[in-house]
Amino acid sequence: MIAIFSDTHSEGGHRLEGEALTAAREADTVIHAGDFTSSTALAAFQDECDALYAVHGNADSAAVRDRLPTARVVEAGGVRFAVTHRRDGGATGLAMFGRSRDADVVVSGHTHRPTVVETDDVLLVNPGSHAQPRGNRPGFVVLEETAPRSAEDAGLAGELREPDGAVIESFDVQPRA
Repeated sequence: MIAIFSDTHSEGGHRLEGEALTAAREADTVIHAGDFTSSTALAAFQDECDALYAVHGNADSAAVRDRLPTARVVEAGGVRFAVTHRRDGGATGLAMFGRSRDADVVVSGHTHRPTVVETDDVLLVNPGSHAQPRGNRPGFVVLEETAPRSAEDAGLAGELREPDGAVIESFDVQPRA
């Protein structure tokens, strides 16, 4: 399983609860698109996750920014993820960021709005914020490998969820050939 989070905005712990906490603990790969805010929140996430791949965001402290990159590429479940907190240019800028890294999926945060947007060649995923939704639905993402009938069927089944596990949206991720 792959779990995706963003925008924790905590001076204390990870602020994970319910199904979001379970997903972070059980996932083989956890991706975080920045804005832990404090090194305490980052450390709390690291304590819960087997493998955390994170970037820093605009609200992260200097201590967090020193420990995390601005952008990174993560390969998991046969899919290539390009991760950033935010990119100028909206969806077009995010798609260009993904293309430049030969990604199947771009993971971003910043807006606190959980969204999944399909473009011609890359899927844009923003998990929202599990802890501080700022008027939006709280959210995080879970991706599971599908059982392929053939090599062309390989991919991931994704769900954008609320922290209690309620599904906001389902989607599929197919790696580019």
